[in-house]
Formats: sequence, structure tokens, C-alpha cells
Amino acid sequence: MSKGNFERVLSRKDVFALAFGAMIGWGWVVLAGSWVNMAGTLGSIVAFLFGGIMVLFVGLTYAELTSAMPECGGEHVFSHRALGANMSFVCTWAIILGYVSVVAFEAVAFPTVVEYLFPNYIQLKMYTVAGYDVYFTWVLVGVISSIAITVINYLGVKPAAFLQGVLTILIALIGISFFSGALVNGEVANMKPLFTDGMKGILGVAVMTPFMYVGFDVIPQAAEEINMPFNKIGKLLVLSVVMAIVWYIMIIIGVSLALDKAAMEASSLVTADAMKAVFNGSGLASKILIIGGIGGIITSWNSFFVGGSRAIYSMAESKMLPSFLAKLHPKYKTPTNAILLIGVLSMVAPLFGRKMLVWLVDAGGLTIVVAYLIVSISFLVLRKKEPNMPRPYKVKRGKAVGTMAVILSGLIIILYLPGAPAALVWPYEWVIIIGWSILGAIFYAWAKVSYSDFGVHEFNLDAE
Repeated sequence: MSKGNFERVLSRKDVFALAFGAMIGWGWVVLAGSWVNMAGTLGSIVAFLFGGIMVLFVGLTYAELTSAMPECGGEHVFSHRALGANMSFVCTWAIILGYVSVVAFEAVAFPTVVEYLFPNYIQLKMYTVAGYDVYFTWVLVGVISSIAITVINYLGVKPAAFLQGVLTILIALIGISFFSGALVNGEVANMKPLFTDGMKGILGVAVMTPFMYVGFDVIPQAAEEINMPFNKIGKLLVLSVVMAIVWYIMIIIGVSLALDKAAMEASSLVTADAMKAVFNGSGLASKILIIGGIGGIITSWNSFFVGGSRAIYSMAESKMLPSFLAKLHPKYKTPTNAILLIGVLSMVAPLFGRKMLVWLVDAGGLTIVVAYLIVSISFLVLRKKEPNMPRPYKVKRGKAVGTMAVILSGLIIILYLPGAPAALVWPYEWVIIIGWSILGAIFYAWAKVSYSDFGVHEFNLDAE
């Protein structure tokens, strides 16, 4: 893939902060109430356990493949070696939409949280999208913050990782404080109903979980920049997934103990109001949790800039996207044009208003799981095709693990399809999927015509 152009500067702490920080972004602040209202307390926990088990099996396949092929590109590298250039294009293009959707989600979430802290800053209405009024000052905050994150990533992965580490610690401390307060001052009676709307409610929450858990796969994207033993990379990846499962269940329990159903339905930001409730109505407590949410926005935003830009870079270097996207900065060793492209998409997202939040969660969630399915298949293919490939981190009972990863990924995909209880919404969410697919088809055809060496990939055998 890349020929030693990246610098190995990421420590174990940096890598864990990138992955775990990505998975505990802003969603737990803005969506936790809707999970509980949709499925009930226990129903939400079951949904996140189901999604978490799927991600854990998929994460085990990623762990082995990353240690065996620690090159920039992650999914692109794995699927290319196992299934060839065409399936590699589909896999990488799918995960890029997942990454871009998270980046766009955070660009919309940031002005939303600022609105909660400073409600009077919303001025100068421009237009309405799907019933939501879009204001100039709201859009401006989203655009300026997008520019700031783009600049941080442009200047190198190490500054981005340092920021990630600091903010991840901050979020964890605030989340643990919230959960502890809920255990002490919450009411068990508030946790009822335990289930809402039966299996339909559980499935409705389950389809959101891939978007919440996505982030561990940033580790293989940045594998060429990681400075630690390859066998340790796999273990760290699995640990980050387990910690994320624990985190989301902890938040669901905390919110359910703090507020009853009526209070949740009346709240515009449930987790912040829950924090306020468990600390005896303290407005300061809710603002502290909002600060944690802001930290979550930045950590997730930051991680997916790293992951998305490396995925785009790897496709460009394999002549699947225009070659200018494979440019590395001579000083900062970052894929600058790929970063700038994601930055522009991030700046555009706030123009579509707050309704984009749910659309991006669902549409991005589908393509993320499509990529997971292809990686899981690649894992099984390589176990059969290349049994002697050096695997510093080798998963026990690999065939069973890979098969479960394929089955669970496939089941989650079915939940998004028309006719399923949690199908994507027409037209908004399907337009995102269809539009991205058409754009991918155009790039695919263009690259096939433009490059005689389309999809040629030079594996870095030294890495193995």
C-alpha cells in the first residue's frame, strides 16, 4: 500500500483513545432518551448487547487481520487480498460513507449542543428542511468548528491523538460521575417500562448500534502510524469494543434511573437533564455533562477524520480514486487532500439542518455493516486461502468466530431493508444510500477507464 511514507508515532494510549473516543462520541448525550422511549430500559440494553456482540465478533476478525496486515487502509487491504479489487472497492466505499456520515453528524451535533448552552444565539432564519428551521448563526458554528477540526488533522496525526487522549479522559470521568450519581440518587421505579413495543422496539434501537459502535475500525485504518507490537494491536482493538459496550449500557441504566418516562418525553436533551436530576437539580451538573458531550463530539469527529482520510488515501493509491487524493504532506505526513475533501463535506452538512442527525445515523449504519460483512468474509477466505500467513494475533476457533461475524452482520443488514420493522426511511435515508452508490459507480467506471493498473495493490510484506 503506502511505501513507508507514514510515520509510526501513535502510542498504545493514543490508539486506545482514537478507538474508544470514536465509539463514545455525542450519540449517548442526544439519543439515549429516544433509545429508552423506543424499547424500554431492558429492551435498550438488549439491543445494545445484540449490536455489541455482533461488533465484538467482527472486531475479532479485524484484530487478526490488522496484526497480519498492518497497513494504511484497513478494510481496503483486507478485502483486496482476500476478494480482489472489485469487492475491495465496494467494501472501502461503503465504510467511507460510514466515516463521512459520522463526520457530518458531528458537524450538525456541535451547533445543536451550543444551542442548548446558549439558546439565544440562534439568529437569522434562512430556510426550512423537513420541518426544521435552519438559521445562519447555527450553520456558521457548524462550519467554523468543521474548519478547526480539519486544520488539526491537517497538521499531523500526533496532535490529533493528543487532543483525543485529553478529551477521552474528560468524557470518561464525566460519564462515571453521572452513572455513580444515578446509582445513589436514582429511582428503580423510573426504569419501568422495562420493554416498550416488544421486538419492534428492540430492533428499532438495534439498527442504531452499528453507528454508535463504529470507531474500533479506525485502528486498522491508521495501522502504519502505530508504534507498538502488532500482536498488541489486536488485543487493544478488542478491549476498545468491550469498553464501548459497557459504556452504552452504563449510560442507559443511568438515564433510566434518573428520569421517568414522562420526564424523558418532555426533555429536549435527556442525558443532560438526567445528570441535573441525579445531582439534586444542579444546573451546573447538566452543563458539565454537556461539556462532556462537546468532548465526545470532538473525539468522534477527530477519529473519523483520521479513519476516513486514510481510507480515501488507500483507494486513491490503488488507483480506484483520483490520484491527487493520494498526496501526503512532506512535513506533516498526513493525506492532506483526502483530509480537505472530508473537511468540505463536514462544512456542507450543517446546511441541511438538525434532521440530518437521524438520517446519517441510519444510512451510515447500513454501509458500515456492509463493510463489516465483507471484512468478515475476507477473514474466512484468508484463513482458507492463506493458512500460513503470519498472524501475530490469531483468534481462537477462527472459523466459528468468522462465521458468527458473517451471520450477525447479515442479520443487522436485513433490519435496514424495506419491509423490516426498522427499515430505512424513504426518501431521505435511501437517497443518501442511493446517491452514494451512484457516486461510487461513477468513480469505479472512471478509474477503470483512466488507469490501466486499476486496483493494483503492493502489499508491504515487511509488515508481516
